[in-house]
Amino acid sequence: QLQFVESGGGLVQPGGSLRLSCTSSGFALDYYAIGWFRQAPGKEREGVSCITDSHDNSTYYAGFAKGRFTISRDNAKNTVYLQMNSLKPEDTAVYYCAPLECDASRTWNTDFASWGQGTQVTVSS
Repeated sequence: QLQFVESGGGLVQPGGSLRLSCTSSGFALDYYAIGWFRQAPGKEREGVSCITDSHDNSTYYAGFAKGRFTISRDNAKNTVYLQMNSLKPEDTAVYYCAPLECDASRTWNTDFASWGQGTQVTVSS
């Protein structure tokens, strides 16, 4: 069963940076399009960014992430990263990774059910 472990979250001041990591044991992530999602308290989960499989490595971003966040993958480490810069209080959420349909439509469609624990990102002064 495909499962993910997210890490790298924490408490950061507005304007700060964090790098989130997404890895999986037993599955080579380079075969999958992987996306980052987030869910803030009282809100629905939303797509943040995604990267297509390693044959293409195209990247797509939600409007709020474009220009501030960068998604990348390191196949040697079987890890997908989300570099987040210029963080704002509204970025506070639990961040998750999952496989999904990743294309320019940015619909972030996924039928993934085995969501991990996520990693908490808190942006506050």
